[in-house]
Amino acid sequence: MAKEITVSGVRPTGRQHLGNYFGAVINFVKMQEHFNGYFFVADYHSLTTHPKAADLAANVKQIVVEYLACGVDPNKCTLYLQSAVPQIPELYLVFNMFAYLGELERSATFKEKVRDQPDNVNAGLLTYPVLMAVDILVHKAAKVPVGKDQQQHLEMTRDFAKRFNHTYGVDYFPEPEAFSYETSLVSIPSLDGVGKMSKSKGENTCIYLADDADSLRKKMMKAKTADSPTAPNSPKPIEIQNLFDLMQLVSSAETNAFFHEKWNDTTIRYGDFKKQLGEDMGTYLAPIREKIEKLSANDKLLNEIINDGGSKARQNATQTLKDVREIIGIKSY
Repeated sequence: MAKEITVSGVRPTGRQHLGNYFGAVINFVKMQEHFNGYFFVADYHSLTTHPKAADLAANVKQIVVEYLACGVDPNKCTLYLQSAVPQIPELYLVFNMFAYLGELERSATFKEKVRDQPDNVNAGLLTYPVLMAVDILVHKAAKVPVGKDQQQHLEMTRDFAKRFNHTYGVDYFPEPEAFSYETSLVSIPSLDGVGKMSKSKGENTCIYLADDADSLRKKMMKAKTADSPTAPNSPKPIEIQNLFDLMQLVSSAETNAFFHEKWNDTTIRYGDFKKQLGEDMGTYLAPIREKIEKLSANDKLLNEIINDGGSKARQNATQTLKDVREIIGIKSY
């Protein structure tokens, strides 16, 4: 029995942090064992913010390197660049005819971008959900791993697929479903004690996969804390709970239990707590960091992987576009 197809991608905006890893990449590694996975770097999507060419190229390479270092295996899935599949922009043109202005303007992401970059409200931002839908539909994916902020886009993808099928009286495109291995979505806290980890909040609020051990120790020592507990078994302030959440991910059960006990009996020392967390974070990320350094120096291997992945993605997308052209009455030459 053929494996179900799943598709997911990430915009190349720089180094991946712990939130990206636990929120997405670690699931890709699991999914490649059970699905026919298409994982891509969304370099076309990034053009909505007009990045410098050199920055875009460097960021694309960084994403590929970090995917591989985290365990994404090109022998088990298809790893490719969005721009390596010319069938995507052509299908994007077709599906723009099935997207309506009102629904695009109501997109939560579009509204957010209008607020964030009022001087650059380009058409690509407006039709971003269409391009995202095509990324999924070009491979006829059945499952899509999405976070809460992308669920609206997946619903729009389902709507576009239904409209196409209804308009032409076919049952061609599946309506992809959201998928996650977790019963609740993983959210990695920022080191400033406010909200989730995000690159936009500053260097010292993020733990990057490529951070060296010294940087990790320094970041953890600067992480925001709160007043020490004054009564046994006190509730943890959000800043402290955040640090315990990070410790839960990277430290041993014994270490977690030790510091929980120190909190509950009011003898916790934040310096010792954060020092231990920094050391454990360094130990946890060391294998990934070492692979990042090794892969970054091997452009020949990276090019072979990306070229092979692009070829596989194009092969699948070519059949989809050929079928779509036939369905809508456009001759393929």
